Parts: sequence; C-alpha cells; structure tokens
Amino acid sequence: VSAQVCAPLACCCGSAGCSLCCDCCPRIRQSLSTRFMYALYFILVVGLCCIMMSTTVAHKMKEHIPFFEEMCKGIKAGDTCEKLVGYSAVYRVCFGMACFFFIFCLLTLKINNSKSCRAHIHNGFWFFKLLLLGAMCSGAFFIPDQDTFLNAWRYVGAIGGFLFIGIQLLLLVEFAHKWNKNWTAGTASNKLWYASLALVTLIMYSVATGGLVSMAVFYTQKDGCMENKILLGVNGGLCLLISLVAISPSVQNRQPHSGLLQSGVISCYVTYLTFSALSSKPAEVVLDEHGKNITICVPNFGQDLYKDENLVTILGTGLLIGCILYSCLTSTTRSSSDALQGRYAAPELEVSSFPFPPGLPLCFTDTEEQQPGKKGPRVIYDEKKGTVYIYSYFHFVFFLASLYVMMTVTNWFNYESANMESFFSGSWSIFWVKMASCWICVLLYLWTLVAPLCCPTRQFSV
Repeated sequence: VSAQVCAPLACCCGSAGCSLCCDCCPRIRQSLSTRFMYALYFILVVGLCCIMMSTTVAHKMKEHIPFFEEMCKGIKAGDTCEKLVGYSAVYRVCFGMACFFFIFCLLTLKINNSKSCRAHIHNGFWFFKLLLLGAMCSGAFFIPDQDTFLNAWRYVGAIGGFLFIGIQLLLLVEFAHKWNKNWTAGTASNKLWYASLALVTLIMYSVATGGLVSMAVFYTQKDGCMENKILLGVNGGLCLLISLVAISPSVQNRQPHSGLLQSGVISCYVTYLTFSALSSKPAEVVLDEHGKNITICVPNFGQDLYKDENLVTILGTGLLIGCILYSCLTSTTRSSSDALQGRYAAPELEVSSFPFPPGLPLCFTDTEEQQPGKKGPRVIYDEKKGTVYIYSYFHFVFFLASLYVMMTVTNWFNYESANMESFFSGSWSIFWVKMASCWICVLLYLWTLVAPLCCPTRQFSV
C-alpha cells in the first residue's frame, strides 16, 4: 500500500516519471508520459482560454453563481468580472503559458540524457510545475500599463503564430519528399512498389480534383461569388503548376526522386486549406427579387447544424485543440527537428515503409515488458543513454503553439469583437491566414524543386 501511495507523490513532488492511473494499463515510457503531462497542462490552459472567450459561459456563471457580482468586486475584477473574460484575459493567460514553456526551453538546452539534474526537473515535479503555470497565468493580470502590454504582445503573438504555421508547412513538405524517396527506394528490390506509388498518387490527385470540383459546385453560383471563383482558379492552377514542375526534365535531372507523389500530397493539402478558408469566410447576404435577405456562396446543406451555436462551438473547439496538439506532438520528435535543420538520413539507409508523420509511439516493445510474470516498474526509463526527443525544441514548439492559440481563439486581428460562439461562423482574418498558409506551402515546395537549379554548386538533401 505504501508503494502505491508513494508513487504518485514521487511523480508530483519529485523527479520520478508518471505512470498511467490503473494497473490494467500497460507500462509507459518516461519520454511519452512526460509529453503527455505537458500536453495535459496545455489542454487545461487552452480550455480556460475558450471559456474566457465564451459569452454563454459568462452569462451562465452570472445567473447561477450566488453573490457573483460581490465576488467579482472582491477580487477587483470589475462589477461582472469583465477583466477575467474577453480577448485581453486570453492574452494575459497565454502570456503566462508562453513564459512557462519558454523558461523550460532555456532550462533544457543541451540535455542529452535523463540523468542530469535539469532532466529530472523536466521529467518530474508535476505538482510544482502546475503551481508555477498557475502563478504565471495569474501574475499576468497584474502587469502594469496593460494597454501597452496588450498592444506589444499582440505583435509578438502574430509573429509566433506564423512561425508555428511555418514549422508545420516545412514538415509537411519534408514528409512528402521522404514518403516518395523511401517508396522509390523499395522498387529496387520489389517492383510492386511501383504499383503502390501509382495507386496512392492516383488517389491523391482524385481527392484534390474532386475537392476542387465540389467547392466549385457548392461555393460558387452562376451570378456572383467572383472571389471564390478566382481563389479556386488560382489554387487549382497552383496544383497544376507544381505537378508540371515536379516532372519537368530539368528538375528530374537534378532530383531523380522528385515525382507526382509529393505534388499530389501538397495538392491535397492545398485543397484542404482552400476548403477550410472558404468555410471560414463570412457569409455573403444579398436581397432577392422579393426583398428578402438570402445567403449566397455557401452550401445549402447542413444549415440545421449551424443553427445550434453551442453544438458547433463545442465540436469546433474540440477539433481545434486536437489539431493543434497533434501538430505540437508530431513536430517535436528528433526526426522532425533534424528535418527542420536540414539533416536527413543517407539515401542508402532509407527503408521502404510508409513514413507516417513522426508522432508518439502507440505500443511498447521493450524486452523487459515482454517477459511473462515480471512485474517491474510502472514507468520505463527509456532515456538513460540518450533522449528520444530534444527537450528544448519540444518546449519551443509549445511556446509557439501558445501564441498560435492566443491569436486563433481571439480571431487574430479582429480581436475586439471575438467570442467563441461566433468563432466558427466566419472571419476575414482567419480566412486570409489560411489562404496565406496555402500559398506559402506551395512556395516552399516549389523552392525545394527549383533550389538545386538556382544553386547548382550546393548540395540539397531533400
């Protein structure tokens, strides 16, 4: 019994790794449990930010909490706690979370294994870290000269948010090249890899073409919707351009691994971003011949779903948090860090397999774990010889993610009128951020194709 009591205490207040809560669950690697705990803290703060931006939650609290106004005045948060809600409160909370991850980014620089003192701090002391995170988020509300702070922090948030998007786009381009390279390497031993390449490429282009055609049907009309028509034409033309450049003789001569699979992956992502941007665009309302307001340039189906604002807000918020968290965790592995720094495995070391975006291991195959009848510790300390991921880079990505969340939840540059209930109904800021991301992704991929032609004396790994 004492061991069962001491284990959680050692995890929360000491340097021991955290295990799963039930004995029936499999044992867990320390590298995974640590990332899980930081992700949990991140989710808690993001959830708090979403609550702060929700007018529905604010009204419910005012109606159902006794002595609500007296409590707000007691903590000097305004008559109705207006200082604890809205975009300014989210800016302050995200400032505290960003500082938390930035401090740990500096603290964990140059850590090569889990034996050092700083590694113990990174992998344990979770209760004290939670107190520190809470203190930082709360302390941001006492920063003097709030107007100057909010204006300056907004620009820092925008820069960090765009950097976070840029990292995801770079990793996507790297993923497309790596996928094609190691499947092409497989053709040397088995010709069936040619069929796999052809099939997947056909699927990718079918999805991209079908998506663009569907958007042309549902997001345009015979009269009007000129912006949507232009954007669909431009993005469709960009997909065609990168496909032609990828198979052009000059590019093939310098990069034999270049092909339609990479351009198909990028085309699918361009299609997805185009759909996401058009879905985020504010609705256009015009008068019909009877003088009634009608919405144009949007699909007619699914209108009943959008009428339930609470359902849309809950589902959309959950999806937003999930996507951001997935982007954080898949871009903080060692292979992702090496890719961003231009370090790749040698071509002869490529293994023919499907290169899923590098994420978290879902199963554990340690020899210790496979031995029957051996109880062993609940946590597998798998970083004694070397770290599985780069600690400082992990915290830096979460630092950028904190800024991205801050800008996204507060509607980027339309922050004054932002709230969670109207977040998924359309915003020009979010629309243009997504369209810009789409075009930057195409430019990054084009640069990986033409860079060897522009700089023939340099060696490029992609």
